[in-house]
Amino acid sequence: MVEFLWVPLLACLVLTAIHVYLGLHVLARGVIFVDLALAQVAALGVTVAFLAGHPIQSEAAYWYALAFTLGGAALFAGSRAQRAPVPQEAIIGIVYAVSAAGAVLVVDRAPQGGEHIKQLLVGSILTVTPAEVVTLALLYAPIGALHWLVRRPLLDISFDPDGAGARRAVRRWDFMFYASFGVVVTSSVRLAGVLLVFAYLVVPATAAATLTRSARGRLVVGWALGVLVSVGGLAASWTWDLPTGATVVVAFGAVLAGIALGLAARAVARATRERGVDALRGAAIALWATMGLAGLLLVLAPQMDHWWLDGLEAAIPSARPLFLDSDERDMHRDSVEGAQRSVAELERVRAMQREVQWGAREISEDMQERMRQYLAGRAELLAGDRMVLATLRARARERQRWWIGLPLLVLGAGGAWVLARRWRAT
Repeated sequence: MVEFLWVPLLACLVLTAIHVYLGLHVLARGVIFVDLALAQVAALGVTVAFLAGHPIQSEAAYWYALAFTLGGAALFAGSRAQRAPVPQEAIIGIVYAVSAAGAVLVVDRAPQGGEHIKQLLVGSILTVTPAEVVTLALLYAPIGALHWLVRRPLLDISFDPDGAGARRAVRRWDFMFYASFGVVVTSSVRLAGVLLVFAYLVVPATAAATLTRSARGRLVVGWALGVLVSVGGLAASWTWDLPTGATVVVAFGAVLAGIALGLAARAVARATRERGVDALRGAAIALWATMGLAGLLLVLAPQMDHWWLDGLEAAIPSARPLFLDSDERDMHRDSVEGAQRSVAELERVRAMQREVQWGAREISEDMQERMRQYLAGRAELLAGDRMVLATLRARARERQRWWIGLPLLVLGAGGAWVLARRWRAT
């Protein structure tokens, strides 16, 4: 795995180094979607170049994207004002929407437009070459050095806009910031796609802002988080054969959700130490009310997705056939065994396909075609078994609505009512 992923990992580390720092400024300025807007403007430039006959990865496409991005940077720098009638975030949103719509209109006239849009969104970081990583690092290094040399006015504008100085000077520094920011975004979008670039910019900075207050501390925490998520996302993409860019973005979201849950648990623990069990009454009422709502939904709409019940049955497989008759249980057992065999076979053959894709195994084209046909047949068998299981589950849900849903509704509503009444009384 390491021999195939070390170059994409280096690319992710380069993205982390520059985007986390820029993300601190973006978060402090309150222009959260400026990266997404500039990335979409750059994508529009690439799309126009593609329509003009230039390949997506060509130098001409890069200069198209850079020209469009610098225009967006000039617009954002000029629209910044302390008491403007229109917030800058509104202008950023308008630029993003118009750029996205323009890209769709242009792509509609270009061949293979759908594939082009997909590449712009998720990028092709898995196929990046060492030369591209070196070029990116050489481009970002002087930009990082420039930001270090002029860090004081940029930090003042971002973190203390009221004391930043005269409006004309602020606009000049703003243009320098947005122009360099645009160069970074333009280069990153070609490599990693719009979504991954946005994730590297916003998520580490957001997580760091919740954990520490100083700018230096946020930078260190953001860098550490970017490195950890890059390694974990690439490893997950390899292990489960998932699209690399999308996997890293989801990994960022999962880590941010974990941090939020940890902070919420810490706040609850602190409140419990200060006020005792009374601090948990609100959570207890919400828990009972959720239980009652789950029961109500099961009674009213047994055929909808009840994730809590699906999770309970997955944790205790023996509970699944409890609400089936004897014939349905036999059918359920056969379908489960068939689905398990199909899943195992599909995973085995897909693992062989991955080895062929990565060059670890060589097989003939005839054998590859047989593998594709076998996968298609197995997938049909798996779909049939899953359809049978879905039908049996629907029958079970009709019976569970009274045996499980109604008691849950009564217990949940009653528990929430009793706790709320006691809370009001005290």
